Amino acid sequence: MKPSLFFTIALLSSGLCFAQQPTDVKATSDSIMITIFLKHQQDKSLKTIQEIQGKNKFLEMFPPRQARVVSWYVMMGIGQVVTVKIPAKELRTLNLSIENGAWGAYSTEFYPTYDFVPVWQEYLKNKK
Repeated sequence: MKPSLFFTIALLSSGLCFAQQPTDVKATSDSIMITIFLKHQQDKSLKTIQEIQGKNKFLEMFPPRQARVVSWYVMMGIGQVVTVKIPAKELRTLNLSIENGAWGAYSTEFYPTYDFVPVWQEYLKNKK
């Protein structure tokens, strides 16, 4: 684990431990959310990145049909940040779509993700 990621997780864990998820929330599926950083390789121009994407058929294979895109943003200076929800058993399919389609155009990072908004809203409700 990268030191900065470890520090961020430790900071969030210690500073937000008061905000626990409500106990009445039940998992309704085996789906997981994954945030993927598609970091532009800055030694390549946008045209070159697009050519590599086309040659790799990136947009034909990503996101896999089993995935639901939760968000997809372009972050200037970084690249693209995509959050998908996918059945846990399809994690390999997601990984292969990135390995086969994005590599060469992007450096990639994957992060397990969860929706913090309900936790934050519960905290605000109980704070009053």
